[in-house]
Amino acid sequence: MTDIIKLTAAEIAEKIASGELTAVQVTEAHLARIEAVDEKVHAFLHVDREGALAQAREVDAKRARGEKLGPLAGVPLALKDIFTTKGIPTTVGSKILEGWIPPYDATLTKRLKDADVVILGKTNMDEFAMGSSTENSAYGPTGNPWDLTKIPGGSGGGSSAALAAYEAPLAIGTDTGGSIRQPAAVTGTVGVKPTYGAVSRYGMVAFSSSLDQGGPCARTVLDAALLHEVIAGHDPMDSTSIDAPVPPVVEAARNGSVAGMRVGVVKQFRGEGYQAGVLQRFDESVELLKELGAEIVELDCPSFDLALAAYYLIAPSECSSNLARFDGLRYGLRTGDDGTRSAEDVTALTREAGFGPEVKRRVMLGTYALSSGYYDAYYGSAQKVRTLITRDFEKAFEQVDVIVSPTTPTTAFAIGERADDPMAMYLADLCTIPTNLAGNAAMSLPCGLAPEDNLPVGLQIIAPALKDDRLYKVGAAVEAAFTARWGHHLLEEAPSL
Repeated sequence: MTDIIKLTAAEIAEKIASGELTAVQVTEAHLARIEAVDEKVHAFLHVDREGALAQAREVDAKRARGEKLGPLAGVPLALKDIFTTKGIPTTVGSKILEGWIPPYDATLTKRLKDADVVILGKTNMDEFAMGSSTENSAYGPTGNPWDLTKIPGGSGGGSSAALAAYEAPLAIGTDTGGSIRQPAAVTGTVGVKPTYGAVSRYGMVAFSSSLDQGGPCARTVLDAALLHEVIAGHDPMDSTSIDAPVPPVVEAARNGSVAGMRVGVVKQFRGEGYQAGVLQRFDESVELLKELGAEIVELDCPSFDLALAAYYLIAPSECSSNLARFDGLRYGLRTGDDGTRSAEDVTALTREAGFGPEVKRRVMLGTYALSSGYYDAYYGSAQKVRTLITRDFEKAFEQVDVIVSPTTPTTAFAIGERADDPMAMYLADLCTIPTNLAGNAAMSLPCGLAPEDNLPVGLQIIAPALKDDRLYKVGAAVEAAFTARWGHHLLEEAPSL
């Protein structure tokens, strides 16, 4: 079992295609691993044992019939519990959807099934994807496999923890302000936020519609690229879906190189609040890029200093609008409907019982920011700042091919450490938010351990919209150079669970 769970997704697919392993063997190994360690990690909210084995048997039957298998056929995956899955609970980490069984698959779920990817189950997350630590889940926090007393990032901490704990070789996350990249950074895994609109949002429970983006999570750059290619592409069911070919991400990941590339370093992405060990590993990464033949260009993007403030007006405003549908009347939880109360009272009691404190905080913030008299002062101003951030990126990408930065200002903090300080929690997304506001593509990959606490540090690579392949070209080169330097994958240094 240990041998199977340590394989990369690409290796598993190859061994299944050649007949060296069966999809059922691979799935059973990962289900056994989940059974062995998930009580401690709590990466999964729901494990679909029967469904996963049925999918695996179907892959083996296809192979026996001589049918052509896709590049990830039979490879197990952990799916963030924000995508609808027909016949399997979808809770979004909230009590308000406890027990809800969707009647349809999200486009992303359907694409995974069509590619014969085996869905093991649904992973834990901050409620409605609001948070940076997975502590806001109504079903309890997830632990970081590097140190179970630390957070695995958020909102997609369940997906990143499942990868780092070898419970799955692939996972899906969503990124509204950094929720794929930040968990990847603090768990020593790879996470990619594709260009906004590259991956369909149909069937993905909405938090902030102009920012939300699904994306691939994996342990290697190539595995992330293979998954990216499966889930991306135009979807007529999503009005914000881009009708353009998927960039050649797998080809880029197989041909990593930065020779002759111009790499930007933004001066706003360092300073107060950054952990010394994070900056040390980032500076080493910049030196490594130079050694690999890249030209380093200093950039000044003054509007990035306003990104956090703009985000925490735009995202709550959109969430207050999106979450209005959870009224206790149509689906999910219903509280206080005893025949004596009005519909308004039932809705109020349902939301009081069903939403957690962070969701309530953001709904109230957003409702206030959108209220008449305040709309222009808050939401309107934040959208203007968003335009300035987009312009700063455009100017920057006239000078460079990609931008690099630390993914997060610090390594994983202790569970409970920032629970009572929302502002400290929000600062975890300092480096990731500008990309969401502009809609660009970005990746986080491991660049070492911080000397102070021996916890993973993430390097963020940012590319222009629709140039997602550049992330993989640079990421693969950096990953290969670091692996050669360390002599192994960083996750091999993680303590065993």
